Amino acid sequence: MALVDVIKSCLDSINQISDHIEGATLYLDGGCTESFQFLGAFPLLLQLGVRAVCSLENMSPLDTVVDWKPNFDPVRKIVVITSRLLSDAHRYILRCLSTHQGVRHCTIFTSISEIAHSAYPDSPLGPDAFHEYESLLVLDYEELIKKCETKSRQSGDTSLLENLTLEDEGWSQLGPIEESISQIEARPSPRDLYRDNSVGRMEDVGQKLVVSVHHFPMILCPFSPRVFILPSEGAVAEAYLSTEHEDSLSPGLPPLSTGLPPDGDDIPPGATLTAHFLYHLATKMDLKMEIFSFGNLSKTVGKILTDMSSLYDVGRRKRSAGLLLIDRTLDLYTPCCHGDSLVDRIFSSLPRRERTTSSTHIKGSQTQPKHRYGNLHRRPLDVQIPLGKILCEEDSTRDNFRLLESIEAFICGWNSGSSDAQIVDLVNLSAKLHSEKSPQSEIELLSGSFVAMENFHGTPYLETILDRRMKDGTILVKKWLQETLRREKMTANVKMRPGFATKSDLQPMIKALTKSQSCLLRNKGIIQLAAATLFTLDELHSSRWDVFTSAEKILSVSAGDTSQSLAAQIGDLINKSVLVGSHEQKNGKMEPSEGLLSFQDALLLTITGYILAGENFPTSGSGGPFSWQEEHLLKEAIVDAVLENPAIAKLKFLDGLTEELEANINKIKSEEAKEDSLDQLKLDEFDDDQWGNWGDEDADNNNNNKEHVYGDMQLKLELRDRVDNLFKVLHKLSSLKRRNIPLREGALALDNDFSGDPSTRKGLLYKLLTRVLGKYEVPGLDYHSSTVGRLFKSGFGRFGLGQAKPSLADQNVILVFVIGGINGLEVREAQEALSESGRPDIELIIGGTTLLTPDDMLDLLLGNSSYI
Repeated sequence: MALVDVIKSCLDSINQISDHIEGATLYLDGGCTESFQFLGAFPLLLQLGVRAVCSLENMSPLDTVVDWKPNFDPVRKIVVITSRLLSDAHRYILRCLSTHQGVRHCTIFTSISEIAHSAYPDSPLGPDAFHEYESLLVLDYEELIKKCETKSRQSGDTSLLENLTLEDEGWSQLGPIEESISQIEARPSPRDLYRDNSVGRMEDVGQKLVVSVHHFPMILCPFSPRVFILPSEGAVAEAYLSTEHEDSLSPGLPPLSTGLPPDGDDIPPGATLTAHFLYHLATKMDLKMEIFSFGNLSKTVGKILTDMSSLYDVGRRKRSAGLLLIDRTLDLYTPCCHGDSLVDRIFSSLPRRERTTSSTHIKGSQTQPKHRYGNLHRRPLDVQIPLGKILCEEDSTRDNFRLLESIEAFICGWNSGSSDAQIVDLVNLSAKLHSEKSPQSEIELLSGSFVAMENFHGTPYLETILDRRMKDGTILVKKWLQETLRREKMTANVKMRPGFATKSDLQPMIKALTKSQSCLLRNKGIIQLAAATLFTLDELHSSRWDVFTSAEKILSVSAGDTSQSLAAQIGDLINKSVLVGSHEQKNGKMEPSEGLLSFQDALLLTITGYILAGENFPTSGSGGPFSWQEEHLLKEAIVDAVLENPAIAKLKFLDGLTEELEANINKIKSEEAKEDSLDQLKLDEFDDDQWGNWGDEDADNNNNNKEHVYGDMQLKLELRDRVDNLFKVLHKLSSLKRRNIPLREGALALDNDFSGDPSTRKGLLYKLLTRVLGKYEVPGLDYHSSTVGRLFKSGFGRFGLGQAKPSLADQNVILVFVIGGINGLEVREAQEALSESGRPDIELIIGGTTLLTPDDMLDLLLGNSSYI
C-alpha cells in the first residue's frame, strides 16, 4: 500500500486541472502563492502549459503581455486560484477581467468548498454558491463595462476603456487604498501591439464571457510529505477561532476548554472552515477518518466532520485513518518558549515577506460593520533568506555582480514601453549596484525561500532538519556543504572540526559554491538552507535566543521554589529591560543590543512566568498566583517602565495612550534641561523691583507645579488602569491548568520539572501521543462515532450488540492537527513519541493552523491579535 504523501497529493491535484490551466494566464492570491512556493509547483505549471503566473492582489497591466512562451496572441483564457472566500476575492477577479479586455473564459478555483461558503456567517452566497457567483460576476462585469463605455462616449476619450474604475457598488466596494490601486494606469503598453477596435469589442464582451467556479481544496504549505500548515493569507488560517468572551484569549486561538458546549450561533467561522478543509483533505488522500478530539473547539470541529462524513461517505471504500484534533490553548507554554529546534530558530530570526493585502485595506473593506467576524493577520510563512547579502560581500566575484545586474535589467525591462523614465531608472539601479553602499536592492532581488521538494541525493532538506536540534542541524548542513563541494570539485579554506559547525565554518563554503552562476543554480537548495542557518548563527540572533533560554531556565527553577522567588525574577527581568531601553534611547538605537532583552521580551517572559506560577502555586490573591504585594510590585515595575520609555512597548493595551506618554517624557526632559540652565545662572545683585515681585513669581510657580502634578497623576491613573487590564490576561493564563478540564487530571498535567533545563520538559503533544500509542486511558479525549456507530450504541446496544470504542493506536495512519498552530519543537517531540512507542508501521502526519514562533505568541496574547 502506498505511503501517505501530502506533497504528492497536492501535485496530483494540480495535474488534475491541467485542461483548465493549459494556455491560460494564471492568477494566484497570496495564500496560493505561499502554498505553491513550498510545493515547488511552478516548474509543474510551466510543464502543463500555463501561459504566465501572476499575482492576483498585485495585478499589473503588463500581465496582458507576459508569456513564458513566444506568443503575441491576446489573452483569451484566465484562471484564478484563490485561498479566500469568493466574496473576498471578487474585487481582484473583477479587476483582472477589466484589464484583460479580450478574455473569453474565466475559470476560478477556490479552496473553500461550496457548502463552507453557504455556512460562513453573513455569507452573501447560498447553498448553490458556485453557480450564484458565476452569474453575479458576469452581471458585475457587464455593468462595469457599460458604465465605462458610457463615460468614454460622453467624454470622447477611449482611454477610459483601458482605465476601468471599479465603482463602489455591490461586491465591488473597495477601501480607500484599494480604490487607488484598482485604477489601472492608462499609458502606452505592449498590449497595443495586438489591440483591435477595443470600443466595438467591448460591446459584447460580457455576453461572450464564460465563467466557471470549481473547488480546489489542496492549498496548504507542506514542510515535508507528512508535515504541513495552512497558508497565512488563506481564509482558513485568517478566520476567527473564538469570539470575544471571558474564556477567550485571542481570535487566533481556541477558547479555554471549560466543558461548556458552544451555542449554535457562537461557533466561530474558523471551526467551520477547518472542518471542511480537513474533510476534503482526507477525501483527496482517499482516507476514511476515525475522529478523536481533545479540547472544546476540537470537539466542535469533530462534530462537524462527523456530520459531513455521515452524509457524503456512504458506500465509499477508503483506507482507514485516525484524526486527532487538539486545541492549542491546552498548551501555551511550549510555543512561548525558545526550544532547541533549528527550524524554530530559522523562522524566528529570518525576515518574512510582506503581506499582499494591507491591514488598511482589510479595515476598509473586509471588516465592514455588517460582518460579525473580521480576519486575523497571520505573519507570512515565506521567509526571505538574505542570499544577496552573501553574494555582495567585498570579496565576491564579478560573476555575482553580473547576476544581480542581469536580474535588475530583467525587472526594469518589463516597463520598457515608457522608455525615457525606465532607462533613467535602469541607469540609477546599475549605479546603485556598483556603489559602495547598496543596502536593500541586492537583498530584495536575491532573497531565497524554502521549497519542500529541494533535496540532497533524494533527501529533502526541510524534512530532514524538522526533527533536528540546533547543534545537530548545523552539523548536518555543514556535512551537506562539504559533500556538495566535493561533487563540484571545489575547495574552501576551512579548518574542519568534527562535532562543531560555526559561522566561520559555513561562510567560506557558501561563498565557494556561489562563485559562478551555474554552480549557484545547480545547488540553490543547499545554498539557501546554509544561508538561513548562517543568518541564525549570527551573534545578534543567536545571543538573543540564548538569553531567552537562560531566562526560561531561571523561571523554571524559581517555579520549583516559592512564589516570592518567581515574582522577584519576573520583576528583575522587567527592570533590566527598562535599563536597556533607556540606554538604547540615549544612543539613538531602535533595536536591542546583542544579548540584551527588550521590554517586549520581558513581557513574553512574564507570560511564561505566569503560566508556570499557575501550574505550581495555588491562587494567592485576587485571582492570580501571586500575593497582592508581589503583584503590586510587578504592576509598578511595568508602569515605571512605560513612563520612563514609552517608545519601547507599542502594544495593544497602550492604544490611545502612546502620544500622551511620549509628550509626558518630552516635557520632563525639557524641564530638566531648563532647571540645569537656571542653576548655572549667577545673580550678583537684586534690585527692589525683583524683591517686590518675588512673591508673585513663587505663586505662579506653585500654580504651575500643581497643574503638572495633576497631569502626572491623571496619566498614571490611566496607565495603571491599562496595566490592570494586562494583568487580567495574565491571570487568565495562570488559570489554564485549573480552567481547562482535560488538564485537571494528573495524567496529562504539564511536567513539574524544576531541573532548570526546559529541554527535559515535554509538551502536551508528546505526552498525549505517548499515552494514546501506549493504549492508556486519556481523560477528556472524545471519540466521534459515525451515524451507524451511534445507532449501535443507542439502539442495538441494549441487546448486547454495542460497538466497541475504537483506539487511535489501532490505526496505521494517524493525522494530528493542532487548531491554533504548531512549532518545530512539537514536530520533533511527536516523532520522538512515535519512535519510543515501538510502532514503526504507523504513518504519522502532523498539521496545524500556522507555524508559531514566540513572537507570534506575544502578538496573539498581548499584541494587535489579542482580545486585551
